[in-house]
Amino acid sequence: EQSLQLNLGDLDLTSDEFILDEVDIHIQANLEDSLVQEALKTGVDLRQYSKQVELELQHIEHASIRDYIKESKNITSLHNQITACDAILERMEQMLSSFQCDLSSISCEIQTLQEQSVAMNLRLKNRQAVRSQLSQLVDELVVPAAMISTILEAPVTEQDFLEQLHELNNKMNYVKEQAFRETMACTDVHNVLDRLKVKAVTKIREFVLQKIYSFRKPMTNYQIPQNALLKYRFFYQFLLGNERSVAQELREQYVETMSKIYLSYFKSYTSRLMKIQYEEVAEKDDLMGVEDTAKKDILASCAWTAAFLGTRSPASQPPGLTVGPHSSPGAGRAPWSPGFQPPAQLLGPTARVVLGEVLGQPPGLTAGPHSSPGAGRAPRSPGSQPPALPAGPYSPPRARREPRPPALPRYWDTLLEILWPRFEYILELNIQSIQNTDPQRLGFLDTRPHYITRRYAEFSSAIVSINQTFPNERTHTLLGQLQVEVENFVLRVAAEFSSRKEQLIFLINNYDMMLSVLMERAVEESKEVEGFQQLLSARSQEFIEEILSPPFGGMIAFVKESESLIEKGQLDRLRGEEARVTQLVRGFSTTWKASVESLSQDVMRSFSNFKNGTSIIQGVLTQLIQYYHRFHKVLAQPPLRALPARAELINIHHLMVELKKHKPNF
Repeated sequence: EQSLQLNLGDLDLTSDEFILDEVDIHIQANLEDSLVQEALKTGVDLRQYSKQVELELQHIEHASIRDYIKESKNITSLHNQITACDAILERMEQMLSSFQCDLSSISCEIQTLQEQSVAMNLRLKNRQAVRSQLSQLVDELVVPAAMISTILEAPVTEQDFLEQLHELNNKMNYVKEQAFRETMACTDVHNVLDRLKVKAVTKIREFVLQKIYSFRKPMTNYQIPQNALLKYRFFYQFLLGNERSVAQELREQYVETMSKIYLSYFKSYTSRLMKIQYEEVAEKDDLMGVEDTAKKDILASCAWTAAFLGTRSPASQPPGLTVGPHSSPGAGRAPWSPGFQPPAQLLGPTARVVLGEVLGQPPGLTAGPHSSPGAGRAPRSPGSQPPALPAGPYSPPRARREPRPPALPRYWDTLLEILWPRFEYILELNIQSIQNTDPQRLGFLDTRPHYITRRYAEFSSAIVSINQTFPNERTHTLLGQLQVEVENFVLRVAAEFSSRKEQLIFLINNYDMMLSVLMERAVEESKEVEGFQQLLSARSQEFIEEILSPPFGGMIAFVKESESLIEKGQLDRLRGEEARVTQLVRGFSTTWKASVESLSQDVMRSFSNFKNGTSIIQGVLTQLIQYYHRFHKVLAQPPLRALPARAELINIHHLMVELKKHKPNF
């Protein structure tokens, strides 16, 4: 026991290293220990408690030593095992060090291989790029034997020849491009390609000239060789790119041949057309303002209707009349339009790239725009201008609905320069004829639409449609003047009627007819339509007031007078109207049904247009209901509110139901 020394550490007061100055610090730290604090709280003697703890520690130390002695063999065995493991780990460390050296060597080798791979890949790409260019160059420069044999031996009409010609053209263009880049290999194939080009040009020239010469044979259908040439149009493209002199020669031959053919065809065609006798041409008696007693009606001779716009059916041509390049003159009589229309229609399809040269010698068709009408036959005079209208100075031009054709621009420009002045002149003549029309010379007048206003409606609708396709400010102005003159003419004719009612019926019928014709011709948004709509609406409202006045004038007058007094605040003046009000209430209750029926029949007789008559009847009934409703409101005022006659008033809703039952049956 004496040999066992307790290691008290910082609590060993016998240690030489113990510093008394630090006693207070150790004491304070020990006092904060939980066991010491618990001992102090319980009042334990610290010296005794210290000795007890020291004894317990000695017992524990002796027990621990005995345990170590007891397990000494196991501890020795564990020490031996740890020593063996340490030896094994040492050998493993040596092996891992060796592996690490090997891996470093392998990493260097991999990096070297990667650098070699990048270099090889770059060389491969360079070789592939060179190969692609060289391959294309070789493919384009090599002239295969199949091409040589086909160009030299095959007929030009075979498909193989055409395919090899395309290939030859591509090779020649490629050689030219490479020669510009100073490619030395081009000299090896240049001579071969030149000889093949000469052979191909020779064969193509012979073939095309043979087709062109075949046009010159009598009675030849030139469209067949033309279609053949169109099928081999690449021949001409090949000549243009490689031998322009030969291409120019063939072009001149074609132009010369086709020019003669078209000239002969047009001369023969127009000469046959001019042998056809035309119907009577338009004259001054065919103007719009001429009375119906003239020798002929404008609608029959000049066709002012929309037929001018090309909407006439084939049935409008005289029976047996056939107009065409191969037609022969017949004994029938034709209107003027078929004599002018076929040459114009024929020029369009015949126009081609060389139109100006092929058709450089146009045959003279007719006289100029100021030619006078002949004795039933269209006048003719030679000239180089486009065909003009074979008619008198009063005939309107036949306009095309479609835009100007893209071919023959000079022809159509000249034609329009001829037509528009004549067109404007005819409009001015019609305006003047309307101005000079005397209603008293028009014979018997009735309230139905006048034939002159119908002429205007048909004519104006056609001209407005033309002006929408070919806008012309001068024509637009003249149409406005014509509309003003027609409106004035209608007012002059209406003034010939004695009663205002007949005047209004005449005005409404004519405005409605003109408006219907204009809207039927698909010109709903024109200025003319808007103007006649306003006139029709104003006159219709005035007619409604006029026709309501005889049967219901007393009530209407009383309503207007009373409303004026109410507005002025003079209600007391209504107190003396009891008898008048009673008479009006009873009179309306007993006569309104018969009056409405009479009004309906009157409107039915006055207006021929069902839609317009129905609209006016509806307006009359609506206005009547409004007046009666206002009559109710007047009688509800204090001075008249107590009248016994108010009990006899008809309910507004009941009146509306009854009026629906009395609508006229047109």
